[in-house]
Amino acid sequence: MENMGTESFEVVTRSAASPEAVFAVLADAARWSEWAGPLVRRSLLEQPGTPAPNGVGAIRKMGSSPVWTREQIVAYDPPEHLGYVLLSGMPIAHYRSDVHLLADGGGGTTVTWRSTFDPRVPGTGAALRWFLRRTVAGFARRLAERAAAPG
Repeated sequence: MENMGTESFEVVTRSAASPEAVFAVLADAARWSEWAGPLVRRSLLEQPGTPAPNGVGAIRKMGSSPVWTREQIVAYDPPEHLGYVLLSGMPIAHYRSDVHLLADGGGGTTVTWRSTFDPRVPGTGAALRWFLRRTVAGFARRLAERAAAPG
């Protein structure tokens, strides 16, 4: 029987952009659909946070019909840290991601995306961890590229 404990993973990548530029792209909920990839065809801000619009308390909705996820911002410390929790949309509980941005001394940024969650269905932890890590790795790579793109 699988341990139904907390699962976790970490993704690290580098962007040629500054932490300020990476944070600006990461925090802009309404524009995730422009860069996040095929799982996020639409993205919108359902509720503004503090500071407005994308700060703590903001709720963002992402995906496409029939699969939508809703997330709430729980940490907003530009340009170093953005944290969010999943409110709905996946068969997991207590999902939290924290994205830390650190200037790397070469004008770029090290992006570290850490996530934890509890599977709701016994036996699904490893598969969900694999899927979520792969998804987040794609988000991190495309975030790094988008932030460094001209214009």
